[in-house]
Amino acid sequence: MAKKKEIADEPLEKQLWKAADKLRKNIDAAEYKHVVLGLIFLRYISVSFEDLYNKLKQEIDLGADPEDREEYKAENVFYVPAEARWSTLVANAKDPKIGKLIDEAMDAIEKDNPSLKGVLPKVFARPNLDPTSLGELVDLIGNSTLSAATNSADLLGHVFEYFLGEFALAEGKKGGQFYTPRSVVELLVNMLEPYKGRVLDPCCGSGGMFVQSEKFVEQHGRVNDISIFGQESNQTTWRLCKMNLAIRGIDASQVKWNTEGSFLNDAHRDVKVDYVIANPPFNDSDWSGDLLRSDGRWKYGVPPAGNANFAWIQHFIYHLAPAGQAGFVLAKGALTSKNSGEGEIRKNLVDAGLVDCIVNLPAKLFLNTQIPASLWFLSRSRCADGSFRERSQEILFIDARNMGHLINRRTREFSPEDIKLI
Repeated sequence: MAKKKEIADEPLEKQLWKAADKLRKNIDAAEYKHVVLGLIFLRYISVSFEDLYNKLKQEIDLGADPEDREEYKAENVFYVPAEARWSTLVANAKDPKIGKLIDEAMDAIEKDNPSLKGVLPKVFARPNLDPTSLGELVDLIGNSTLSAATNSADLLGHVFEYFLGEFALAEGKKGGQFYTPRSVVELLVNMLEPYKGRVLDPCCGSGGMFVQSEKFVEQHGRVNDISIFGQESNQTTWRLCKMNLAIRGIDASQVKWNTEGSFLNDAHRDVKVDYVIANPPFNDSDWSGDLLRSDGRWKYGVPPAGNANFAWIQHFIYHLAPAGQAGFVLAKGALTSKNSGEGEIRKNLVDAGLVDCIVNLPAKLFLNTQIPASLWFLSRSRCADGSFRERSQEILFIDARNMGHLINRRTREFSPEDIKLI
């Protein structure tokens, strides 16, 4: 009895995760995440569509048409064609061909919503995915989310975000390639305070920096006051990002995918932003540095071809507006390295008064690496402006190495109290 009460007291997202993970059976987490996250996304757009559809049905006498795609476009709601609606899928959940029906539903939604073209997963008819388990998953995601809260769309966004984190943990090292731990993102965003303006993440993974920025603005200002720009070189991760943003109602039209990445093919070459928030790959040696020896971005020194750390820093600075600020994660070695001119570049950044704050992080925060890390905060405008004193020749160092708590043997996270203190 106590056990049942304990399960009932668990947050919905944890109950859902346990049930969905049980249905995974022998499928690899890296593959299964597209199945589950794809269904959560489909459920989300169905909820939003159904709400507006029912409202339009009540207004038919006033000239409304619940099947007019333009009605949905005007309200920033994805149109869901009849064959892709959740009610259709639930009615066919026990059909052995349910996987094929879901793939066709994803195709139909992409066809009617150009902004989702090439984004949605079509992985449901794979032979290693048991149709019975898939049908149970459809029922699970449909029933649980609707009965648990009045605002199902918000709840589904929360569930999507939670599942991204759980899949990243399940994948371990590979999970870190698409997911920055939430507490690290929260710390970055709370220190940078992106109230309004343009926000760029040129290695945006599954979009966590953008989601957290929007949450921050919701708490302190107006969401319409910020616009986001992003780039991701891994197409699978880019798809997750587009879904993650769509489920939050965040405009993702300026989040681009290309295989060459931000250095060789900068999708936002002429864009200057108020904030850069990023977690670039640590010590990346495969960044095509040998092809970019004379690039115009290297104002403070040419970064070594074998390590992209100082290329990323200068790429961020290049995109900052005159009063812009950047907050990002970097391997701790970048604080002391003198290899191939890195020490000289670092000195030039300090002499230029760009480095505002460094946070020394504890170990085990990141899923994909045990390399020690730090947070860097840069600012193009650090002079007294009425609200701040002159600090252009100062750098604040924060030692957070002993903060945070272990959530398992391999992974540490910051508590809300830790974030507030830092």
